[in-house]
Amino acid sequence: MSGRRSIAAALAAALLFGCSTPFAKRLVGDVHPVLLAGLLYLGSGVGLWSVRLLRDRGFAATGMAASDWWWLGGAIALGGVLGPLLLMIGLTRTSAASASLLLNLEAVLTALLAWIVFREGADRRIVLGMSLIVAGGVVLALPRNGMAGGSLRGSAAVAGACLCWALDNNLTRKVAASDALFIAAAKGLVAGSVNLLVALMLGARLPVPVRLAEAMTVGLLGYGLSLVLFVQALRGLGSARTGAYFSTAPFLGALLAVTAFHETASPELWVAAALMAAGVWLHLTERHEHPHTHEPMLHTHAHVHDEHHRHRHEFPWDGREPHVHPHRHAVLTHSHPHYPDLHHRHRH
Repeated sequence: MSGRRSIAAALAAALLFGCSTPFAKRLVGDVHPVLLAGLLYLGSGVGLWSVRLLRDRGFAATGMAASDWWWLGGAIALGGVLGPLLLMIGLTRTSAASASLLLNLEAVLTALLAWIVFREGADRRIVLGMSLIVAGGVVLALPRNGMAGGSLRGSAAVAGACLCWALDNNLTRKVAASDALFIAAAKGLVAGSVNLLVALMLGARLPVPVRLAEAMTVGLLGYGLSLVLFVQALRGLGSARTGAYFSTAPFLGALLAVTAFHETASPELWVAAALMAAGVWLHLTERHEHPHTHEPMLHTHAHVHDEHHRHRHEFPWDGREPHVHPHRHAVLTHSHPHYPDLHHRHRH
């Protein structure tokens, strides 16, 4: 996937997820938060798995290596089970607008993990942008009176959800070359089933059919389709930069909460929004270019024969692109604008 398409996928994912937060906030009053977390992901899993069955005309192999299942399992546990649970708890103690903006912390934590643990490249522009986003999160988390901010515990719960999703993002990057539809569907089915079981054990009851359908629909679009697009963006942008583009989601969620649902907007909220908007702008206008060397690599993913895929085929090829098959990359040294995608995971 090209850089522009990856950016478009990340922004589309942000749009869907950002708009899901205010809708989830409206459902919290009628549905137990743990149960709602389960229904959101279950709606995602059931819907996407149905789409995959139709696409492949039945069950199809995942194509994942044995080691990839560990990365996917960790991503599901953190991002699919614990993260949504903390978000639903946070939404019961803070406003949807403030929660939406606090979700920008996910991009910061994703980037920090990508830089420190997974060795993605960073520059001053990206670091400054992340610092502004953190400053906006601090403004929102400060204790104050009024409905716009909510409690410190609520903010802490939302921040905890962001940490879970940051870990999830970096773990998912490890398997991003695999089928994005399968990854999102598997996360939805497992996470949704676990959260639903926990909720029922806690005494929660299923909502009326209308609320049940609403929750699963929000989950399919805001969690399922959004995740499919996010995984596709990870392939072309890497964890930190995909998180940066995805950090536009809270602004869309806050805008919807204030304009459509008439929530109160405090001065602190607008200060935080300005700081976070400046940080996101720095990310969106970044340009990264330097001489770099590609190490030998053997992998499988959808590709076209660009400057990174100049290889021969050991099978009859009809000339169609993109196509998928195992291919080997030779050592290559060159310079061009790039992101930490599947082929640019190098040190600086």
